Amino acid sequence: MPITPFHFGPGAAIHALAPQRISFLGFCAANVLIDVESLYYLSTHQYPVHRFFHTYIGATLVAILAVMLFLAARSFARRFWLPNLFGWQALSISFVAAGAVLGTYTHIVFDSIMHSDMLPFAPFSGANPLLRIVSLPALHWFCVASGVLGLTILFFKKR
Repeated sequence: MPITPFHFGPGAAIHALAPQRISFLGFCAANVLIDVESLYYLSTHQYPVHRFFHTYIGATLVAILAVMLFLAARSFARRFWLPNLFGWQALSISFVAAGAVLGTYTHIVFDSIMHSDMLPFAPFSGANPLLRIVSLPALHWFCVASGVLGLTILFFKKR
């Protein structure tokens, strides 16, 4: 299923470990953007559902797009009122870019483990060496546990 919250768990942990360097919002936004591709192909009943943007080349472009959308939204917010939830308007470009890059690349890693239609190294290789390297339940538990760990760390840092 596209845009699964499982992808957000590792982002919470990464952000908790480096809160002044990694944007959790950039991480999540990039994860959602990358899955627009899968959502489109699923909704139009086309296979494979993981195509260009689910490669490392495509993921890099999605990360760049996420940063460009952030810059456009911030520019728009300077002219017109937009809610500043979580202080997103004050985030630096490098902070958002780091989150977006980590978000898209971890997305490719996790989807490569669980989806047989993933070709993460295309067009250079049709191989997917990560497919089923760990079980699906183990992958899901890792994502949930890292999310719980990240949120716990953030909770205690804020106190």
